Amino acid sequence: MSKITKEFIMRGNVMDMAVGVIVGGAFSSIINSLVNDVLMPVISLATGKVDFTNLFIALDGQSYPTLDAAKASTSVFAYGSFIQTVIQFLIIAFSIFMVVKGINMLRRPKPEAAPTTKECPYCKSEIHIDAVKCPHCASELPKK
Repeated sequence: MSKITKEFIMRGNVMDMAVGVIVGGAFSSIINSLVNDVLMPVISLATGKVDFTNLFIALDGQSYPTLDAAKASTSVFAYGSFIQTVIQFLIIAFSIFMVVKGINMLRRPKPEAAPTTKECPYCKSEIHIDAVKCPHCASELPKK
């Protein structure tokens, strides 16, 4: 491996991206399990026990008992699988949004404290912000 390639790989951005891809893959499997094992049964119960993965239209006009039987015989429009995939995408997108929002809150700089001192315009000494007369040169300070 050339020196340039090694330098490129060892840069922080490439390593961060590699870690992000690995964590993203693991995160995706967690979200898939959340959707398939937790949310879809609840949604199915709320919609009258509709199994989204078994919703399809056979393009030959025939009626089939299951999606697998229809796929074995003809082309199918499996809109139920599409609905489930869209729900998974929305949950993943929301989860990533929340993680990024949390990270950005941690990275946000702390607000600067209000100044407690100012500089005398005459002698250039540091004085209290509320001073009306300079304790060093006895000058009257201009009002704000």
